[in-house]
Amino acid sequence: MPHTVFHDPTLMMLTLTTLKGSYSIHRFAPDAIVPDTIQESRFYSVSRTDEELSIVCEATIDLYALQSETDWRILKIVGPLDFSLTGVLAAVSELLAGREISIFALSTFDTDYILVRESKLAEAKRVMTDAGHRII
Repeated sequence: MPHTVFHDPTLMMLTLTTLKGSYSIHRFAPDAIVPDTIQESRFYSVSRTDEELSIVCEATIDLYALQSETDWRILKIVGPLDFSLTGVLAAVSELLAGREISIFALSTFDTDYILVRESKLAEAKRVMTDAGHRII
């Protein structure tokens, strides 16, 4: 099956939705234990590397991390996205970077999630809709 590559962010139409709530991004030591309390979050992501343990969860969950970044919102690209698609995150990040909106990206088996600062959420949505994408 041939790959579909999105080099120009205006060549595809994505549908995005905004997850409810505010989220935090936490950094722990690489050997830290994953706190059970994150399971109280409607959405959470855990990533462990040799250098760190990163957790994204609702900001209402109290975690005692080495570092935390708060006040993030999540835009979900409605999926599932086929694994043959390439450049989806690149296209979204290019659009938002063009407006100096930084992102924290996460991917699951089915789709991609884009975290943006709460203060930039309205602008991020506007950028996406101006480029022809749909926010539901």
